[in-house]
Amino acid sequence: MGNGETSELKTLIRQLTNMSNVKIEPSWKAVLESEFEQPYFQAIAQFLRSEKQQGRVIYPPGNLIFNAFDSTPFDKVKVVILGQDPYHNPGEAMGLCFSVPGNIPRPPSLLNIYKELNTDLQVPIAPHGDLSRWTTEGVFLLNAMLTVEHKKPQSHQAIGWQTFTDAVIHKLSGQRSGLVFMLWGNFARKKKSLIDTQKHLVLEAAHPSPLAGGAFFGCRHFSQANAYLQAQGIAPVNWSVD
Repeated sequence: MGNGETSELKTLIRQLTNMSNVKIEPSWKAVLESEFEQPYFQAIAQFLRSEKQQGRVIYPPGNLIFNAFDSTPFDKVKVVILGQDPYHNPGEAMGLCFSVPGNIPRPPSLLNIYKELNTDLQVPIAPHGDLSRWTTEGVFLLNAMLTVEHKKPQSHQAIGWQTFTDAVIHKLSGQRSGLVFMLWGNFARKKKSLIDTQKHLVLEAAHPSPLAGGAFFGCRHFSQANAYLQAQGIAPVNWSVD
């Protein structure tokens, strides 16, 4: 990529987030370079810019839209957990699926994740909902949609984000090996077709939401993930968030 193209990419990212301090970890930026140049990505940028010009509130804050990518380098990913879209209430979304800042009450789905983790691996249930520590363990916390409008769940489902995040999953599947993909709920499970199951472990379960009636419990995905990683000579994930 020449200097002019690099400048154009930076400008495009700034337009997308309306922030000059957006961060995307360099290895991800290199892997996704071709996606940033696609017309659909430019359309996302134009849509979000228009929404903000009209005064609509978008979550997460611009500098956290790519937080998952900035927190876990491409070559450090061990486990992928796929969510649907960001939390749509003030202060909740932080660019990591299922995670909320430490000062925000734990959402019901996350509390159920903690309960399953406690049953599976005896990890104490954390008093907060910030999963940032998982990202340092190689857990890539990806939402299929990276933005949402205030108080309007799934409002950005059709603006192009799924094309982008499908490409992310496809690149992880094609360029890496031995990853664990955790697909929770019908929406996430539909992404299985993007993953080479000969190279990776795909774990499927009901969504951890209370609306699933407790069907998530007993999936034992955390211990299964660690057993798979260890069988390949890879260090297991420390699932504690403290």
